[in-house]
Amino acid sequence: MPIKLHIVTWDVPFPADYGGAIDVYYKLKALHSLGIEIFLHCFEYENRTAQSDLEQYAKQVFYYPRKTGIRGMDFQLPYIVNSRKNPQLLKNLIEIDAPILFEGLHTTAYLNHSELKERFKIVRTHNIEHQYYTQLASHTSSFLKKLFLYRESMLLSPYERILNAANVVLSISEPDQLYFQKKYSGVSVEFIFAFHPENQISSLSGFGKYCLYHGNLSIAENEKAVLFLMNDVFRDSKIPCIIAGKNPSAQLLKRIKLPIEIRINPSASEMQTLIQEAHINILPAFQNTGIKLKLLHALFMGRHCLVNPTMVEGSVLKEAVQLAKDGTEFRKAVEQLMSTPFEEAEINQRKIQLRLFDNQINARKIFNILQSHCL
Repeated sequence: MPIKLHIVTWDVPFPADYGGAIDVYYKLKALHSLGIEIFLHCFEYENRTAQSDLEQYAKQVFYYPRKTGIRGMDFQLPYIVNSRKNPQLLKNLIEIDAPILFEGLHTTAYLNHSELKERFKIVRTHNIEHQYYTQLASHTSSFLKKLFLYRESMLLSPYERILNAANVVLSISEPDQLYFQKKYSGVSVEFIFAFHPENQISSLSGFGKYCLYHGNLSIAENEKAVLFLMNDVFRDSKIPCIIAGKNPSAQLLKRIKLPIEIRINPSASEMQTLIQEAHINILPAFQNTGIKLKLLHALFMGRHCLVNPTMVEGSVLKEAVQLAKDGTEFRKAVEQLMSTPFEEAEINQRKIQLRLFDNQINARKIFNILQSHCL
């Protein structure tokens, strides 16, 4: 008999075009490849709607509408949780007897429900959410958005105690693992690396012609990174830099000027080409939460990777990147690296550095957790 598993996701994980969706989608594929019979539960909202692609990896796919706007608000529950509270989800979880993997604190409204008390329950944490929302608030300039994000952080901090109802927490980074182990000593906490689309190193040797920053440009932190590059690194520089990503704001577009070029909403294949052909993937970060999947993309497909310490804080990836702390150090590093070829020896070294990020190895860890419960 195959192992059965519910996976409850906070949205529809396809297309896998941002960090969280990438982790969920490629985890789904890897677990399916191990013969796990998956019942996938997704929340639809905005442009994240039903996708037939998911049916090849799940025995059944269930969709639920997310309560957005004022309908999703609650005085006690965080918005990200209450807006995904759906009685039909609970009914489906009860009817099909199987362990449950809750993706993110977002999906845990029924984690401690009495009807699921005897179930084996796993929570995959993608961040320490109350810290993440505090940092998001610090990066936004909108007063109303800042107010909402701080309120959400204040609700998420006490709500996090619901993790005591889980059997296992799967953290996405080592610092997160240490945090959850210390705070929830009665729960088993395992560190599972982020799942991703790369099966092997496809970096090109030699020289590229430009620097590249890529990310979801609608996120305040990423917009801040772009402004940092514009103002502190590439101002008055003749080295070309491409900014590529989703949904930049009108305000950001107005500020873009040479030598910076912007590519809006590139396709997956276009993004892969941009990453591979860049000489430097330059990725400053201003939040040390979770793991940045865009860095993994750059390391698997790109040449030199230049980041700040925040991007790799608490990560095993420190040895695989070049570090710079501020604008002055970034400028110097860019000038030096642009005249430094990326060698075959560095590609071979990267293969060693990234061997821990093997989807099959990490899926097997989850399989073993489920198997030990089922025995």
